[in-house]
Amino acid sequence: MLGKCLAAATAAVVLLGAASPALAAVAPRETVQARLDRLTTRDGLAGAVLSVRDTSGRTTTWTSGTARRGTREPMVGDDGRFRAASVTKSVVAVTMMELARDGKVELDERVEHYLPGVLRGAPITVRQVLQHTSGLPEYVDLIDWTKPATPADQLALALTREPVAQPGKRYFYSNTNYLVAGMLIEKVTGEDFREVTADGVLKGLRDTYWPKSGELGIRGGHAHTYGVDPTAPKAGEKDLTLLPGYVFGAGGGLVSTPEDLNRFWQSVPESTLRTMLAGAVRADDPEGARYGLGVYAYRLSCGSVWMHDGGLPGVRVLSGRDRAGRAATVYVTGTPKSDDHLFDAFDAALCAPSR
Repeated sequence: MLGKCLAAATAAVVLLGAASPALAAVAPRETVQARLDRLTTRDGLAGAVLSVRDTSGRTTTWTSGTARRGTREPMVGDDGRFRAASVTKSVVAVTMMELARDGKVELDERVEHYLPGVLRGAPITVRQVLQHTSGLPEYVDLIDWTKPATPADQLALALTREPVAQPGKRYFYSNTNYLVAGMLIEKVTGEDFREVTADGVLKGLRDTYWPKSGELGIRGGHAHTYGVDPTAPKAGEKDLTLLPGYVFGAGGGLVSTPEDLNRFWQSVPESTLRTMLAGAVRADDPEGARYGLGVYAYRLSCGSVWMHDGGLPGVRVLSGRDRAGRAATVYVTGTPKSDDHLFDAFDAALCAPSR
């Protein structure tokens, strides 16, 4: 279980992806399997899985490594559940787009129009929250994850820090933004954001769920995850499969599978994704990457894709779709020292010729 204060180095990874590399052209002789195997051999990660779903609904999945260190248990496939980390943000952002379409929220309205006083008068808009241009500081390293806390309690801790910038002036990735987004969804719908997403953009994804309060494990088939416990960083790598997923909330609490995430991306209308990327800002990730409303535009060797990355202690994930509608999700059961090989595998899968 996560303890009172996340170590500063770990806090940069929790719920979000670390800075990622620019991508080289795919070498035809390097197969997707070879790139995935590199993660579990040269990079020493326990397990890796990558799944691609084409526009006809056909799925191709590659696995490498084992589901549990020290065993020969095969790595789970595209139906293995894992913590989706910050890919959760895309789900929340698409939900907000649907609320905007239905007239329940206005993206350029101030947050405090819906939640009076919650940001202590800061003129932050809904759009700025979704785009990480609000100037809100990070909160995850201030939380005692062992104790129950409401989103309002967590936000109050974040607001003990000074803003990182004036609203709209600077991109700064902060999980606090999606803490606020979850509160907004609850306010304008009268329901918890988990219920709204489950009945909306996640409907029909049978292996995707939100953990219950106090739930530490992952339901159903899943691999074990490994990393450094932020409460005891000197202890080295350990099994981190048990985590308080509920408290990661709208910024990173979702549990899903590669197949379900690929279905999610394919269910979002292209027009919605284009609207979410309109006015995208330069992000602190691969060269040329831009961030819209809960979605990145990343340039792979074969062109741009719409996606999100994510990371928690014990897992790192990339998930998204290309302009043609092919979707892909890759995750590893650990934290790579570098994202180079993870992005290489993702690139090879999405940029390979359609079968």
